[in-house]
Amino acid sequence: MRTHRWAATALTCLTLSGIAAAPALAADAPPTDYAFLRTSHQGHLTEIAAGRDAQKNATTACVKKAGGVLERDHTKLDAATRALADKLGVDLPAAPTPEQQRILAGLMAKAGTGAYDAAWLKAQDAAHTKTLGMIDHQIAEGKDAEVTAAAKAARPVVAHHLSMVRGGTCHEHTATVPDSIHAGSGGQVALADEGVPAFVAVPAMAIGGVLVAGGAFWAAGRIRRNDIR
Repeated sequence: MRTHRWAATALTCLTLSGIAAAPALAADAPPTDYAFLRTSHQGHLTEIAAGRDAQKNATTACVKKAGGVLERDHTKLDAATRALADKLGVDLPAAPTPEQQRILAGLMAKAGTGAYDAAWLKAQDAAHTKTLGMIDHQIAEGKDAEVTAAAKAARPVVAHHLSMVRGGTCHEHTATVPDSIHAGSGGQVALADEGVPAFVAVPAMAIGGVLVAGGAFWAAGRIRRNDIR
């Protein structure tokens, strides 16, 4: 397994099992293939953090439940992404993008207030809309068959998340934590109705990260292949 090295300094920090609001897409150059894996990983990291934070700090049951869905699903999606990246020899970023960190810090600043839920839902609506666009671009333009298959398998999960937060409103009837997300070989997440064995969730520390609030920063350590095993 790949060893991730992290370093961060701040007054306040939150230890996380991984994270995901999806990264912003460059209007003229959405990522494909290996870049898609790297961008997806940063998105998953951001969403795991956002989901976990919502479970702690949201003021409504619907948003708390939606946060649980995001944390669970994106943790498993990220495990699949990391497994595929490892198989293909693709180095992954060690942290979310600065913009993702800014959004998360802004949400945390509203923790426990009525403004938190509305801000969280708006952020997730925008993030998952962008993620779907990125996935659709990979499906249409990707050259690597395994990466494209992973994008196709992840799409219904992300679409479900968007249905929970569409329009910046929490849709409680869709905010249901699934029993499992299945995965096929090579770390690709598959649809539940395909009947493949469920992915065994990796330990939290395997996808751990440190999110620093209050003007702090993420230190993006390079992941080196010679750190494996």
